[in-house]
Amino acid sequence: MGLTSNKVLALAVLSGVLLFAGTVWLWPRLAGRTWRAVLGRVGLLFATQLAVFAAVGLVANQSFGFYGSWADLFGRENGRGVVVDHSADEAGGPLRVVGDRRVGRAVGARPEVGGRIQEVQVVGRTTRIASPAYVYLPPEYFQARHRARTFPAAVVLTGYPGTASALVDKLHYPRTAFDLAEAGRMRPMILVMLRPTVAPPRDTECVDVPGGPQTESFFAKDLPEAVSAHYRVDRGPGGWGVVGNSTGGYCALKLAMHHPEVYGAGAGLSAYYDAPSDPTTGDLFQGDKGRKNRADLWWCLKNLSAPDTSLLVTSSRSGETNYKDTLKFIERVKDRKPTRISSIILESGGHNFNTWRREIPATLEWLSERLDGR
Repeated sequence: MGLTSNKVLALAVLSGVLLFAGTVWLWPRLAGRTWRAVLGRVGLLFATQLAVFAAVGLVANQSFGFYGSWADLFGRENGRGVVVDHSADEAGGPLRVVGDRRVGRAVGARPEVGGRIQEVQVVGRTTRIASPAYVYLPPEYFQARHRARTFPAAVVLTGYPGTASALVDKLHYPRTAFDLAEAGRMRPMILVMLRPTVAPPRDTECVDVPGGPQTESFFAKDLPEAVSAHYRVDRGPGGWGVVGNSTGGYCALKLAMHHPEVYGAGAGLSAYYDAPSDPTTGDLFQGDKGRKNRADLWWCLKNLSAPDTSLLVTSSRSGETNYKDTLKFIERVKDRKPTRISSIILESGGHNFNTWRREIPATLEWLSERLDGR
């Protein structure tokens, strides 16, 4: 049974309940001062607390999508890292569809009515990075009257470690985009949903690591190229956007600032503004000060030419640690024309899925208004 399985969660909860009941029932029998009674009490308390801790952890993981598998949890996931696959192009090109599903239960079964979510495998042509992703195609994509139409697209990124499926099942990006388009609040848009952790378990912070994963190049060049070759995506400047939460939010802002010729808009939900250095990232820059500076958005605002792109940042007055930095970032960007800055500031909201679900509809509307499409 997988880490995210409901059966595993139910088993953990049931174990906690039974152990709690057993502790209450057996405690009088273990009230003595013999070594057996003491060990019995210690064993029951330890087992009960372990079961409760496991149940709480599994509930949190189900809610926030921190880890997608047992291997991911214990840092042993290595099946979808950086690969060299010289036969990728012959095997079906840089993007291959491996699955297909409906957008939601209440949405029509036919793709021209309810759209589709396709599970794909992407292999970067230049970086050789391989990553799974989900692609949301709106109903209009399949309708005969739109068969010659191209669509704006947005890359949607999780936080770290995150799971791509959480963007579909927990944050509801496809269903939200469908509902907004149905209500006339945004134009139909293709969403390419994946996590920024393309070399798990390492957190590369969307950086081109010297001698390591060229993550920024993958998102700036290979991913848009692969998607555009497979789907009817607008290829002109301003046709692509990027949005993400937490680590994905930092990546979204950086990609829009570094590559405005690709990303006409970038939205960072609960983003931070400089790449961290910790055990999950390792040494991202290998002593290269130029690369380290480029990863610092504060340095970019001060020292690089202002990019012609639109940025959106979000925070909360109560509950988010990036609130003061976000206000400072807004003020810095306001003085850097032609870069444009917008914001969503909630009164309260923590660094979690519930907060981001409250921000996503307005964010998608904002993206729709700023991306070109024919």
